[in-house]
Amino acid sequence: MGMTITEKIIAAHCGRERVKPGEFVYANVDIALGNDITAPLAIQEFEAAGLKRVFDPERIALIPDHFTPNKDIKSAQQCQVLRRFAHAHGLKHYYDAGRCGVEHAFLPEQGIVVPGDLVIGADSHTCTYGALGAFATGVGSTDLAAVMATGKVWLRVPSSLKFNYNGAMPKWIGGKDLVLLAIGKIGVDGARYQSMEICGEAIEFLNMDERLALCNMAIEAGAKNGIIAPDQTTVDYEENRAQRPFKKYASDPNAAYTKTYDFDVSNLEPLVALPHLPENVKPVRECKDIRIDQVVIGSCTNGRITDLRTAAQILDGRKVAPSVRLIVIPATQEIYLQAMREGLLEIFVNAEAVVSTPTCGPCLGGHMGILAEGERALSTTNRNFVGRMGHPKSEVYLCNPAVAAASAITGHITHPDEVL
Repeated sequence: MGMTITEKIIAAHCGRERVKPGEFVYANVDIALGNDITAPLAIQEFEAAGLKRVFDPERIALIPDHFTPNKDIKSAQQCQVLRRFAHAHGLKHYYDAGRCGVEHAFLPEQGIVVPGDLVIGADSHTCTYGALGAFATGVGSTDLAAVMATGKVWLRVPSSLKFNYNGAMPKWIGGKDLVLLAIGKIGVDGARYQSMEICGEAIEFLNMDERLALCNMAIEAGAKNGIIAPDQTTVDYEENRAQRPFKKYASDPNAAYTKTYDFDVSNLEPLVALPHLPENVKPVRECKDIRIDQVVIGSCTNGRITDLRTAAQILDGRKVAPSVRLIVIPATQEIYLQAMREGLLEIFVNAEAVVSTPTCGPCLGGHMGILAEGERALSTTNRNFVGRMGHPKSEVYLCNPAVAAASAITGHITHPDEVL
């Protein structure tokens, strides 16, 4: 029996020829990351254990992105913990506000994570890096402390599910819609502690931004990781970007899967996840009577340059509805700068949107767009749980950037074709 791409990467990082689902292994870690919420606890545990040195100062990334720029005294102190630890240990990959952005957009952009890596992060959306052909998964803060000390992680090898997407991609459809399609099919626990291996002809035509958005939400199906085998798109993305040599892995033809799902996307229309679960998915036209108070375009899911270009295409020459607040958040400083060069920021400001510095901000109810009681937000973020973006009696709807931009103009959930 052959091995899946996930099994091959794990085996390689254990120094073994093969592993099989259900085995517990110690694996070497290429990159370990934490943010301003999760890393302070990891640092506290690291220091409480009397540890004096990290395993490799070039393999740990600390990215303050959740409550930054600091929104209050507590968040400022959290970031101070990261800053002091990074300086004390000479960490290569510590980037403060103004120099980075949302961690899961920044690390691929800078070539810090590369294909074939084994990555752990004290953040559930670490699974994003599977789009590069890496095994990447989230862990708790205490696990991060152990990895910072040893460079190894203890884990159980996951079984794999295969998701085949076939057919020509219709206009306005992207990675966000493909992953919502899967989550709507299998539910928020349908891939629990399994690898979501994503493939098919439709995936071959996705750019890297769309692939990153797709893998970002594997955790919303309960998956251990999401992963796409590297191809020419991956190689082109890594050219002049990768900070280290990388290795491409692919599943064997006779690899074993728990189950295979096949989707024909030829007639797919943009999808919306209604409160209060990402599995509560409906086509956008079935949501047209839902009025909204706020729209957010950004986050580690859909804050990349192609997302902003799509939104700007729809907003150009138009105004946000008087009853709606539109918040646009480029995911990194580089994306912000590129959007400025292309005139996208001017389009957003002329449309009467708020343009923010890179931050997770409203995605987790942190800052830069908290919801009041009874308010509804349509967002390109990844979660719509109760109270996720503010008051527990508010509502969050998830969608792609095109739907978000069109809906900001009309004041209710809207198909982009109804605006253009």
